[in-house]
Amino acid sequence: MTGRALMVQGTGSDVGKSVITAALCRIFVRKGYRVAPFKAQNMALNSFVTLEGGEIGRAQAVQAAAARVEPSVHMNPILMKPREDTSAQIMVHGHSIGNYSAQEYIELKKSLIPKVRESLDFLKQNYDIVVIEGAGSPAEINLREHDLVNMTTAIEAEASVLLVADIDRGGVFASIVGTFALLEEYERDMIKGVIINRFRGQVKRLKPGLDEMERLIKKPVIGVIPYYTDFHIPEEDRYLPREKQKNKKKDIEIAVLHLAHISNFTDFDPLEETEGVIVRYVTNPHELGSPDAIIIPGSKNTIEDLASLWEQCWVERIISFSREGKMVVGICGGYQMLGQRITDLGSAESKIQTIKGMGLLNITTDFYDEKITCQAWGEVKETGEKVTGYEIHMGKTSLMEGVEPLLLVRRRGKQEVMDYDGAVSEDGNVFGTYLHGLFDQVSFRLRFVNKLRIKKGLHPLKLEGELNQFEVWERSYEMLADLVSSSLDLKFIEDLVF
Repeated sequence: MTGRALMVQGTGSDVGKSVITAALCRIFVRKGYRVAPFKAQNMALNSFVTLEGGEIGRAQAVQAAAARVEPSVHMNPILMKPREDTSAQIMVHGHSIGNYSAQEYIELKKSLIPKVRESLDFLKQNYDIVVIEGAGSPAEINLREHDLVNMTTAIEAEASVLLVADIDRGGVFASIVGTFALLEEYERDMIKGVIINRFRGQVKRLKPGLDEMERLIKKPVIGVIPYYTDFHIPEEDRYLPREKQKNKKKDIEIAVLHLAHISNFTDFDPLEETEGVIVRYVTNPHELGSPDAIIIPGSKNTIEDLASLWEQCWVERIISFSREGKMVVGICGGYQMLGQRITDLGSAESKIQTIKGMGLLNITTDFYDEKITCQAWGEVKETGEKVTGYEIHMGKTSLMEGVEPLLLVRRRGKQEVMDYDGAVSEDGNVFGTYLHGLFDQVSFRLRFVNKLRIKKGLHPLKLEGELNQFEVWERSYEMLADLVSSSLDLKFIEDLVF
């Protein structure tokens, strides 16, 4: 017997599809089912590396954790990583098949349906339930002809569909009724129920509106989920400040550069969860203010982002900031930017063949055609603290005189060889690494934050009682599942699946 499928679609982007999918994964797991998440096609700046060494959207890795299963490339067979406004790198089953313009990708889509079907078949054969996430809205009439991720996937999976709408954004009734109005009759038939997300107030005050809407769409509202702020589940590509930071005590402020091609900024979620720490994303030097540290994040196009930083006079500002004795950190592409130069003679990433770096670390980086994607684990060279994470990058970095490796790591692959990663300046105020997820490690994160606190004359935070990011997420999955379970008609949903 193959597994059953349930699909979560939305009235638009950022209405909560990813989070509701994660919640349903955990709810079904708690009932004893083997569950896998799935998204046929994902456009994401945040990606994760699986054990197979393939890239998938970060949201699917989060959903896999909610389902208590190991992430797989089959959970997100097609990943689009934007490069420019009109082009993206296309990953199929975790590996790049090239860069495509929007029109080129439209022409490619039909040939990718068998890849989607292959992954769906794999998951349905190995799990009891596949919880599928859609993308954007199924009612984008200009995109319907080339749809791959919404109703096309629902048909391939033989999935019942739940439609999610965000009431906090306003216009919830119009967005739901309008969605149904723009769908074909067979598509409306596939939608079995509606979920209202992020509601502030008493549900009884919604009742007249819900009754009228059910009359218009002839579908039931199966739940109203309250607005929540006391726990956090990573969502797709949102980097906006979280509501709970607004009234948070600000002992330490960390500025993260919002690069034009920023990627994997979920690396900094754990810092936002840390006591007294405010994380602020900044676009130009005039917004910098006086933070305690600057972090340069990963980039989908490191060389062009570095060129832009030179043009905007960011580099001079960061160098001046460092000379004041403050901390500068680079992750992945940001690490490469901290060096003396980056060279890309084969145009693996950019048409710019050589560019001067910030010169804050005595390292050089050379780009090659090979892209490194792997999980890694090891320890901080200076302290022996254990770390784990994953790497996604072009280029190889060489350390020169005056810098020490930051980490000693093993990279998962055919040969699990111990190697060095990253670099740290002699005074310890500048460091970089290729390892995504470094701040997930509570001891490393607190040592970093405490160094900033001590510089300001503040008492250090204690390690005792602090949770690592995996424990924070696990607690959040449980709280989310409790909230959603109490808000939805679960019997209605289970009857759809079984």
